[in-house]
Amino acid sequence: MVTLRPYQPADFLRLVEIDQACFIEGIAYSEEEMRYFLDMPSATTLVAELEGAIQGFIIADRFRPRRASRYMGRIITIDVATDVQSTGVGTLLLNGAESELKDRLCDYICLEVAVNNERALRFYKKHGYSVLKTLPNYYLDSIDGLLMGKKL
Repeated sequence: MVTLRPYQPADFLRLVEIDQACFIEGIAYSEEEMRYFLDMPSATTLVAELEGAIQGFIIADRFRPRRASRYMGRIITIDVATDVQSTGVGTLLLNGAESELKDRLCDYICLEVAVNNERALRFYKKHGYSVLKTLPNYYLDSIDGLLMGKKL
């Protein structure tokens, strides 16, 4: 049974390893970028474990948009080890992050995804996300991104 727990510093190298397996060079985070996101005071990182082995993770942040009275959540990354994709680990991570963000007074949540990442697009749409706008040349200065969001 897969369980969720908060990130611990000893998880760092495994998270980098999973991220680099999930995304191509230039889109995958460097160790420095990963540390930056993990260390943000407003970030929440959940780790999915199966029998003590890390199978995936999600980093989410909350922020207050300008002139807003409430917070908004943002999924920075969601990564699932390739051998356990399509087993429900991603759904468990996403639901966990959404629940935490809602508990932290977020009304909405957003994320970015590449237009050519069809698997991720299907996943997010299945979980109630809709496209808000196109982000031209968002990835690698050549691949458009999509800003997606939903009300929590």
